[in-house]
Order: sequence, then C-alpha cells, then structure tokens
Amino acid sequence: MTRMTPEVRAIYERLLSVARAIGPFTEDPNQSSIHLRCGTVFAGVTPRKDALILTIKSDADIRSKRIFKRQQASARRWHLEIRLDDPKQVDRELKSWLKDAMKLSS
Repeated sequence: MTRMTPEVRAIYERLLSVARAIGPFTEDPNQSSIHLRCGTVFAGVTPRKDALILTIKSDADIRSKRIFKRQQASARRWHLEIRLDDPKQVDRELKSWLKDAMKLSS
C-alpha cells in the first residue's frame, strides 16, 4: 500500500471508519491510490504529502465548495474530487456522499 504520513493516515482511518458504518466494502490498494469497492469502485483515495484526495462516484453533479474537481464520466455518472486535510472534514455531509456512492456500486 502507498505510504502515508501519520497525519494523512489519521484522515484515512477516519474515512474507513465512517465508510464501515455505512456497510461492508473492500480496500484495493495499488502503487499510487486505494480503491474502495462494494461491488464496483465507489471511491478512490490518493494520498498526498499533507492531504488525501478523495474521488467519489455520483449519479449527479453535487454543487459544493468542497468539491474542487468534477468530471462527468457518462450520462449518469460523475466523479467528484474532495481534498481532505483534516479528519474533521470526514463529516456528516461526506458520509452522505459516501453512502450514495456505495448504493450506486452495490
């Protein structure tokens, strides 16, 4: 698995904890990122030196200042990127986005 600083690891562990509260999934690490799957990939995590870049799957564009990059992958699929540099950013709003992404992937 890709290496993380202790600060970034804390964000990742919080993200996993919140996702596990929603439902079962698997981690699929590779050299530069980690895919989270429940059926298909519902989120991708790319560690950076001081943050995580979380890419979530969505069936619609989500208008939020937290989303810094959005890509329409198909007619009904969006990939939305969120920068997480503090475990507190893994909050109720993010949990709802993860829950919707997991529904799309199961």
